[in-house]
Amino acid sequence: MIFLKRLMEISFTFLCILSPFLLSAQQSEKPASPAPAANEAAELAKKLANPIASLISVPFQNNTYYGIGPYKGTQNVMFFQPVVPIKLNANLNLITRYIFPVITQYNVVSQNSSQSGLGDATISAFLSPKTKNDVTWGAGPAFLVPTATNTYLGTGKFGIGPTAVILKQKNGFTYGALANQIWSVAGAGDRSPVSQLFVQPFFTYNWKSGAGIGLVGTLTEDWENKTFASTITMPFTGITKFGKQIVQLAVGPQFPISGPAKGTFGWRAQLTLLFPK
Repeated sequence: MIFLKRLMEISFTFLCILSPFLLSAQQSEKPASPAPAANEAAELAKKLANPIASLISVPFQNNTYYGIGPYKGTQNVMFFQPVVPIKLNANLNLITRYIFPVITQYNVVSQNSSQSGLGDATISAFLSPKTKNDVTWGAGPAFLVPTATNTYLGTGKFGIGPTAVILKQKNGFTYGALANQIWSVAGAGDRSPVSQLFVQPFFTYNWKSGAGIGLVGTLTEDWENKTFASTITMPFTGITKFGKQIVQLAVGPQFPISGPAKGTFGWRAQLTLLFPK
């Protein structure tokens, strides 16, 4: 029953995020014809909207939440999450994604408490075949690595499980979902086992200039502790240069809709270094 309830919640949130934009995409009839001056920015924006694009990128994503839990705590999480594609052959790529969280929090665990340090890392590898249509997909393993420097910031467990992503891109629209399920297989014997589902539906629209707007859902089900958390983020993005370095800048509000941070407010700011071939 709990599984079915969570599945319904995930499906409902997914549909709430994507349904208006699926309709918009269907109604868009004219194909995009990029202006020559905006070709590079438009193409980079399109690749960045795709989690498994063949593009080396190094995002620094900062997330801040206020008013968490009974002690009205504050949490800041900086994700360092490089994406490194590896071309296996003419028709198959291996896209590796590394996520390292740096966490600082106050009054989250208890009143007048604070913790800071590195959280657990998540490493994913997607085998992604080249396709002849607008749909891109990839699948492979995901690993939870116990790199946390504080007991309260990690699980103390090594985990593994499957991950997959599927998306469609057309006429400036990108929409799809990424998911993984991780189970602990080793680690500290005095720590709770891990069984966690993560689902991330996403939508982005990019203009020919490379600027964009999106909606990103984050849904996490902790099967062991029977807790569910979800957040919606609305990022506004743009591409520019710092000297010779091409970067994407993003900023937007976050709205936790369930879980420990429900009813609070947060924001996201992101700087992504781009290394096109």
